[in-house]
Amino acid sequence: MSRGVTIAGFKTFRAAPSDAEDMALAHRDSIRSIGPGFYPANVVADWEEGIAGDVYLRAMEGGEVFFIATGEIDGERLVLGFASDYRIEAAKHGTSVYVRGIAARRGIGSALLRLAEAHAAANGARSVEVEASLAGVEFYRANGFTEMRRGETRLMSGRPIACVFMRKNVGTGVQRSRATLRARAVWSLIIAAVPVMGAVAFAAMRPGMRHP
Repeated sequence: MSRGVTIAGFKTFRAAPSDAEDMALAHRDSIRSIGPGFYPANVVADWEEGIAGDVYLRAMEGGEVFFIATGEIDGERLVLGFASDYRIEAAKHGTSVYVRGIAARRGIGSALLRLAEAHAAANGARSVEVEASLAGVEFYRANGFTEMRRGETRLMSGRPIACVFMRKNVGTGVQRSRATLRARAVWSLIIAAVPVMGAVAFAAMRPGMRHP
């Protein structure tokens, strides 16, 4: 796949268990697309290790909600990316966003993030946190997140990876309604296929599961 590829039949919906394997494929594609530009090869390999459909099935069983974007490229329907929402404690939720390299810089990541934020706010969240990869920091910052601190988190392999801990206040009442409307508006704008503008996908370290 290359620049100029178009995406047809674009759709977004809440993920079901049957989507888990395709989500894992999108997750691994995202890591391979962004990783080499920000981490050494051994860290990229560690990051990808252990990512399979059962990861998402366990997360769903634990209450995590995923939103996915799908579309057709060269006649093949793919999961282009996903975002998640999960409760950390009380009014604090967590999120993450992964987008395939071929789907990057189309607004898909931002739209998925807004859907996750709207779901979090509708379920009592006052703030949303993310363990952003070094590749994803600017993406999250552009979407209203602020940096709390820099450090490391543990991957599913058990090995560490550098990340940036970030937070965003999601607001209440009218602000939540406006966030939902903005998410819908973004989807209406990106349904039309546009040329790929770059290979960078925006990601957090992991789907927002309670384990690495």
